[in-house]
Amino acid sequence: MPRAYFHFLTGLLLLAGVASAFWAPAAVAGTRIHSVRLWPAEAYTRVTFESNTGIRSTLFSVEHPDRLVLDLEGVELGAPLETMARNLKADDPYIKGIRVGRFKPGVLRVVFDLKTRVKASTSLLDPVAAYGYRLVLDIYPETPADPLMALLESHQAAGAAPQGAGTPQAVEPAPPPTSPAASAEGTGIAPALEAPVAAAAATMPASGVPEPPLNVASSSAKPRNLQQRIIIAVDAGHGGEDPGAHGRGGTFEKRVTLSIARRLKAKIDAQPNLRAVLIRDGDYFIPLQGRTARARQLHADLFVSIHADAFINSDARGSSVFALSEKGATSVAARWLAKRENDADLIGGVNINAHETYLAQTLFDLSQTATINDSLKIARAVLGELGHVNALHKGEVEQAGFAVLKSPDIPSILVETAFITNPDEERLLNDTQYQDRLAEAILTGLQHYLAANPPLNKSHTVRSDLNGSRLAVSP
Repeated sequence: MPRAYFHFLTGLLLLAGVASAFWAPAAVAGTRIHSVRLWPAEAYTRVTFESNTGIRSTLFSVEHPDRLVLDLEGVELGAPLETMARNLKADDPYIKGIRVGRFKPGVLRVVFDLKTRVKASTSLLDPVAAYGYRLVLDIYPETPADPLMALLESHQAAGAAPQGAGTPQAVEPAPPPTSPAASAEGTGIAPALEAPVAAAAATMPASGVPEPPLNVASSSAKPRNLQQRIIIAVDAGHGGEDPGAHGRGGTFEKRVTLSIARRLKAKIDAQPNLRAVLIRDGDYFIPLQGRTARARQLHADLFVSIHADAFINSDARGSSVFALSEKGATSVAARWLAKRENDADLIGGVNINAHETYLAQTLFDLSQTATINDSLKIARAVLGELGHVNALHKGEVEQAGFAVLKSPDIPSILVETAFITNPDEERLLNDTQYQDRLAEAILTGLQHYLAANPPLNKSHTVRSDLNGSRLAVSP
């Protein structure tokens, strides 16, 4: 081959290489996790990985010692993952430690060292509201606690305890839900593990945070007897991944509702023969029908859901009380509000892979109409008392199809304490004295209803055997 021709071919090859490098598409980057959040609770711990694209994952468990292993495919090892261990709280009921590292090319491994045997499941949630794609890992106790037995046992163990719990401290607003997780220190590369063990499908437990003892005294409303207390379920709206509405000053509904709910519980517990149970006593998410299911497991006599209203117009103001409607909303505003509240499951992220038993649709039965009538009586009594604390948004009780109120046998109301989107009312909602006055008004309304309508013949009143050796629920 002539030397000139050889140099010509070599030049063509070099040019072709440069051209191919210039025109070749950029290497496809791995999926980037931009936020990791941990939500510990007695009922279950949730870990959320948020990204702009879907996340492929594999979950399995390993024994001796107990670990959960989550393999993330095509995911980059960035700061939120490297530092997620710092977000782990020492009192997390299930997770003892977290390790993150590259397991093999294309697979990032997250190992959760466990404190106890658990069940777990994952679910990929589509973008909604301010969230992108979310991979949620839910970790449940292997044997869910029975919330009714926990309530009864706390009563038996405590005996006649002092009445009147202390007033809880104000809760500060949380950061926006889209803010990255707190910075944390990585814990090294996960060791090689044995072959995957199929992760068991979990059932969302309805267990709750341990409750203070029952008060033992006679009731101002006609008491059933010392062992038959009126149980009031107090539901703090939203929580965890679902922040609810927020005000311009950075106040989040989930924080305000929990603070008011705790104050209301303290006031109820201080009353003779009344007992409150918190449906949510921490910053974690509970699906709407899970809230009513927990109230029914605890054999609650009444159900009160606490919320803070919101509207696109910041001038909207005032308190409202709602009851369930079988036939449609009583106004366009009530219908809009019910839809906003019912969308909480989309925001919070219901794990449909867990096959939660309480997600079965609650069917209306012949008792539903009577229950709604009682709900309206409670709502009117509470609304009248709220009118002494705040202006009323509307001077009458409204009705709509709120999912959280769909209990066929528990009179249930939803209280919109004030408009968090109104700057003046947002400031009031952060005022501890105002929160206390709201709780007092709700309690007074409940007492007025109970004085006229004592649930003397409720079929599932809680009692303890005379010898105190065992606890039961009357048939």
